[in-house]
Amino acid sequence: MAGLIGIGLTGILSHQAALNTTGNNITNANTPGYSRQEVLFETQEGQRTGAGTIGSGVNVADIRRLANEYLVQQVREDSTLYGEQEALNSELTRLDNLLGGESTGLSNALNNFFASLQNAAEDPTSLPQRQLVLSEAQQVVNRFQALNQEFIQQRESIKTQMQQGVKDANTLLKSIAELNLAISESPGIAQGQMPNELLDKRDEKLRQLSELISIKVSPADGSQVNVSLSNGLSLVVGSNASTLGTRENAEDPTRLEFTLSNGGRLVNIDEQITGGKLGGLLRFDTEGLKPAFDELGRIAIALSDTMNHQHEIGMDLEGELGGLFFTDINSLEAQRSRVVPNGNNAPSTNGQLAVEITDSSALPAGRWTLQFSGDGRSYELIDQGTGRTVNQGRLPDPPQSEISMPGFNIRVEGGTFNAGDKYLIQPSRNAAESIGLVVNREEDLAFASPVRATTGDDNIGTGKIDQGTMLNVRNPFTNSLLPAFQSTGQLANGPITVTFDDPGTGLVFTVTDGGGNPIGPANRPYTPGVANELFSDNPADGAEYQGFQFKITGQPADGDTFEINYNSNGVSDNRNAELLAALGTANTLNGGSQNFSEGYAGLVEDIGVKTRQSQLDVDAGKTLLEQSTNQRESVSGVNLDEEAGRLIQYQAAYNASAQVMSVAQDLFNTLLQSFR
Repeated sequence: MAGLIGIGLTGILSHQAALNTTGNNITNANTPGYSRQEVLFETQEGQRTGAGTIGSGVNVADIRRLANEYLVQQVREDSTLYGEQEALNSELTRLDNLLGGESTGLSNALNNFFASLQNAAEDPTSLPQRQLVLSEAQQVVNRFQALNQEFIQQRESIKTQMQQGVKDANTLLKSIAELNLAISESPGIAQGQMPNELLDKRDEKLRQLSELISIKVSPADGSQVNVSLSNGLSLVVGSNASTLGTRENAEDPTRLEFTLSNGGRLVNIDEQITGGKLGGLLRFDTEGLKPAFDELGRIAIALSDTMNHQHEIGMDLEGELGGLFFTDINSLEAQRSRVVPNGNNAPSTNGQLAVEITDSSALPAGRWTLQFSGDGRSYELIDQGTGRTVNQGRLPDPPQSEISMPGFNIRVEGGTFNAGDKYLIQPSRNAAESIGLVVNREEDLAFASPVRATTGDDNIGTGKIDQGTMLNVRNPFTNSLLPAFQSTGQLANGPITVTFDDPGTGLVFTVTDGGGNPIGPANRPYTPGVANELFSDNPADGAEYQGFQFKITGQPADGDTFEINYNSNGVSDNRNAELLAALGTANTLNGGSQNFSEGYAGLVEDIGVKTRQSQLDVDAGKTLLEQSTNQRESVSGVNLDEEAGRLIQYQAAYNASAQVMSVAQDLFNTLLQSFR
């Protein structure tokens, strides 16, 4: 009877364990990372008798955790992919909305500014129209600065997210290491009795970590796991966890770089941070925010440069030459701010570099790394966008020279450099932030041209002289005023006279200054049917270059004259205003292929395309993650209907086992009664 009671007891105890396990499954149906458990029964060793072996009941061999490591790993990989795409798309969407918004973008401000110039050109003496030009110009400045400030705020937001992400990752790494230790010390693990709850917790921590960065997980002794970055740098080894960190970027102090502290070593791991939220933030910084900073700065430089040049060669309401319209793009402060020394440069380095914009129409938007090698005089200029070397050479001794690039020069002003020194070259750095309106009075707007031509009263030919084209009022080599414009309100060498003569061998002309001195060769042959230029267009030609150009057409007669002088009292002249307004549609960007609005539209389109592509990637990544999660759930997830069925099954078995014990008791009672 005792054997029958024991058999029933094993059934009760075993199915009680099964009921508890099933109940645990049901209550954890919504617990993140929980894996369904099941009880594995096995028969106990029977008792041998002469009639054969009689069973002795059942026991619980194991409570198995239902988990497929391949599916778990797939969920981690898809979580990494989705985390990266979601972070990238979120930041790109914010940037796209900023650049493309009617009230936040630059397009409307540019259009309104050039429209105001066009209106002012129709009535150049109108002070209200001039005031409107200044107002709209200030709005352009405000939009550049506001966009730049928004970029800075988004950059700071990214830095904050990076720092928080690193803190979260470190917490997870520490938890994983602690769980490794707890699992390895779990009682019964040597006999294969796994601590299922600890394994679930560790897998969930690994999944959460994979949302932040791309990781590799490999099994280790004692049912532990080792965690590493994609290149193999260890994050967790057994019960030891490394520490992630951030610090000021050595190349660009406005940004952060990721570090890993492992065994007393602190290394930069930016290149190893791929995937996950942190990888997505890095991608946005590289693919979205940096190009936007550079392109916006390039547009600001081109606008300032072209407007300044055109305004300088005009004349204001008070008869003076126009000065700067926007801030000077090549002030010494601006030039030096475009160079950032690397934080890892040798302490003895004291080299001084500056970047001068030489041609804003050819200026590319980008960043370069200037690095020195050998004895500190050999250099290499690397395009960060392509990674290619675009210029290299050797500095003279002393190291004062220029490194020429399309649109800009890197000027080496002196000092010493050491092998390994690096400098970030960013020609458009701070341009959108530092742009400002220099003109502050309506009268100072230079809408007229400072020179004009008149035809001699006694001319009898059909020759005509145009009203001229201003080229410059400054010597491009020395930046000093040309001789003709060194006296306020007049041509210093004027009036300039063009006299025609026919010595019998053909019509010739001579150009003389106010003192009767020839400008250029005397008795130059005149060619009918074409526009005959009076001056040189090359600043290197000395006195023959006057900073302006006039052309004569038609058929002048012997003795005809034309006079060129300062445009005194030319308050109604709108020639320069029209040229300023025409800059709105002039192709002054990308080597003369785009205007300002098209250049900005190109930036908006580029970010828009990246945003749309990232949205497609997010949708695809979300679908993949849902699929892999569903596949894992099909194995490890709790099905409440199935568990309810098991409850009934185990309850019936429990009741039946209890009935076995009841029968055993009845038999025992019957046996006792037989002896009374």
